Amino acid sequence: MKSKRSKNPLSTKINPVPKKLHSQLSLCTEFPEKVLFIDIETTGLSHFYDEITIVGWSLGGVSETYVKGEKSDALLKAAESAIAMVTFNGIRFDKRFLEIEFPEISLPEVHIDLMYLCRRVKLTGGQKSIETELKIDFRQGIDEVDGFAAVLLWHEYLRGDLQSLKRLIQYNRADIAAMGSIFDIALKKLNFSPDLFGAKVRFEDWSAPKDMYTLPSNLKKASKSLTRAPTFRELFDGLPASKSKIVGIDLTGSEARATGWCILDGTAVETEMISTDADIIEKTIEAKPHLISIDSPLCLPFGRNTVFDDDPAREEFGIMRQCERELKRRGINVYPSLLPSMQKLTARGIRLAEHFRSLGLPVIESYPGAAQDIMRIPRKGAGEKWLKIGLGGFGVTGEFLDKKVTHDELDAITSALVGTFHLAELSEELGTSNEPPLIIPDLKVSRRPHVIGVSGPIAAGKTTVAKILEKSGYAYTRFSIIIDEILEERGLELNRENRQKLGLEINETGRQRELAERTLNRAGDANKIVIDGLRFPDDHAFLYEKFGFKYFHLFVDADEKTREARYIERLNVSDKIARSEFLVAASSSVEAKVQDMGLLANEVCYNKNSKSELSASVLQTTEQIHGEY
Repeated sequence: MKSKRSKNPLSTKINPVPKKLHSQLSLCTEFPEKVLFIDIETTGLSHFYDEITIVGWSLGGVSETYVKGEKSDALLKAAESAIAMVTFNGIRFDKRFLEIEFPEISLPEVHIDLMYLCRRVKLTGGQKSIETELKIDFRQGIDEVDGFAAVLLWHEYLRGDLQSLKRLIQYNRADIAAMGSIFDIALKKLNFSPDLFGAKVRFEDWSAPKDMYTLPSNLKKASKSLTRAPTFRELFDGLPASKSKIVGIDLTGSEARATGWCILDGTAVETEMISTDADIIEKTIEAKPHLISIDSPLCLPFGRNTVFDDDPAREEFGIMRQCERELKRRGINVYPSLLPSMQKLTARGIRLAEHFRSLGLPVIESYPGAAQDIMRIPRKGAGEKWLKIGLGGFGVTGEFLDKKVTHDELDAITSALVGTFHLAELSEELGTSNEPPLIIPDLKVSRRPHVIGVSGPIAAGKTTVAKILEKSGYAYTRFSIIIDEILEERGLELNRENRQKLGLEINETGRQRELAERTLNRAGDANKIVIDGLRFPDDHAFLYEKFGFKYFHLFVDADEKTREARYIERLNVSDKIARSEFLVAASSSVEAKVQDMGLLANEVCYNKNSKSELSASVLQTTEQIHGEY
């Protein structure tokens, strides 16, 4: 009978080296002079938004550095001549950045990622923590520099500090030098023996050659091609967005902690810290903005009913929205909207957005980080100095540049700028038809169609105006088409009473935006769209959020006596019954907000003349719209 060995829970037994890895390690030990130790520095962690700043490598006993903006010939040649490359976390990070930045690069097929090799010998954590554990030290004089400081060193270099570039290169070379030592120790812990013809090698001699402390002699100040970032004037001058008023809000999860608030009027900005919802609402309404941009989740993941963990739908639909999944895919570290620490913030953001939209004020959910990338400002955490430098360089003006302000106020400014990008059609929408989008600045113009929304009281002539526009080339759609589809799904009769009841139900249950989305989808990819039958300020807010200055709101009105006469003319019943029906229809709850729409409209059209005169007036209005936008 075989005896069973008891397992020691503290055992540090090392797994045997797989055949493929053994072969790769043997190759490295046989030709150490052809092993490329390589490390990159970047502006951040996202392969989608960030970029390489410098690349350092050691090969054949020589240290070299590529600085962004220089010729990459030496780097490409080194990569092509190497038989293997050694990195730390390079499989997930460096390799992808290198292939994006240098599409023509030919990296060695054999890639030893020390992060994974270290895990085999029970060494975990980042490279610095492993160096500390193994008592490896190549960082004399630059101990305080870490990955984040490396980003700031690059930004200091871009602004004329050549010494910062030198420190960045020193930091990068220390990383590379330490790789060889880590490699040596990991191989020893693996009890690795090279093949028959292999020999013992000290990789530290190759990763940290004698010239590692000798910096390149041809370093020079950053070229204009590197320091040049787009400015407010260059991006928006001549566009309606350049004169827009946008409120930016860097929201906190509780009224106990003040929120950063700003009003951006063109390029001029004013900021303050505001605590309560009531004060945020009052200050924002008082500003009369074209758009409100909030840095906070503004919707739940599709399928969720509440922000809390006891939501019965949590298990099926999770805590993350599609926009957050997409940002993760792009390498952005984003918190899920319903993570416990985010739940109060998400609930507060949704509550404020719903209130503003119910007043007809358009609201977008913004992502300031992408705007900071475009303006070449270090991401959140860089501190007040760098945000001020970046915002001032971009062309934003205000007292914030000279006085002490909070980081939250500066983020509110950036959030407002996302709104400017959006109104200028320089934005991307991350979301689904079931989740309102998160707005990401984008320097590629996303052309939007011209959209005219038509509102007004019963029998004022909304459909007549919309049909005039349809004949002139606009794709026609109306809210009642979707209402009828839903009524048919429920097996209900298509009449005014049922339509009004359903319309009120949709609005009161918070599905007005869903109705607007479905109505808009019927127009397909048309570049001119007319939407008939806007009834709620939420409808106006939705269309402005989606189309910005390409959206025009036309309110059609007529006096009550004229509308009553038109209503009676439509019906084949007695005047007495028709009058009664008109009064009931006009006083329905679903019509209660219609007169408010006139205050939100770009133009009010009084339909009191002949149809031909109305047609001429409407077509003249559309010519003016296209002329302006």
